[in-house]
Amino acid sequence: MMPAASVPMTDSAVNGGIALFFDLTAGESLTMSEQQEQQQPVFSIDKIYVKDMSLEVPGAPQVFLMQAQPEIDMQLASESKQIEDGYFDCCLTVTVTAKADDKVLFLAEVAQSGIFQIRNIPAEDLDPVLGVACPNILFPYARETVSSIVNRAGFPPVLLSPINFEALYMQQRAGQLDAGNA
Repeated sequence: MMPAASVPMTDSAVNGGIALFFDLTAGESLTMSEQQEQQQPVFSIDKIYVKDMSLEVPGAPQVFLMQAQPEIDMQLASESKQIEDGYFDCCLTVTVTAKADDKVLFLAEVAQSGIFQIRNIPAEDLDPVLGVACPNILFPYARETVSSIVNRAGFPPVLLSPINFEALYMQQRAGQLDAGNA
């Protein structure tokens, strides 16, 4: 009886020069490239979409007559969840509020989402990928959507500055560690 093992088969006369691996217990064969592919980390974007979008202009039409320079406040929130084996939905919510003289000129909120295929990444590295890499990919789309809806509402476009998601992630982690030690 043969022991259960993977045996490389490289006889070019038998398999046309392609290295094959046979699992003698399961009866399935994989080419060497397929076996390496199964072990390689995978990170790909399957879909980027707007999950939710809203715009409020509570003081219209009077807000368009105001001459005061508005203060712009931006809030970010990011959440991720696994939707299938190896597939994650990451949602970056950007909320922009413009105020002048204690009156809200507009409030725009965009939930920009993406479906990402993430496989063969160690568990300790998955959280940073979901908390840094995915929001970095989604932010330019969210920024463009915010600018577009604000402009369509009759205001000058809002140009949001780039965000360092790695620094935000590290701050959030430090805050969680501090809360855990308290």
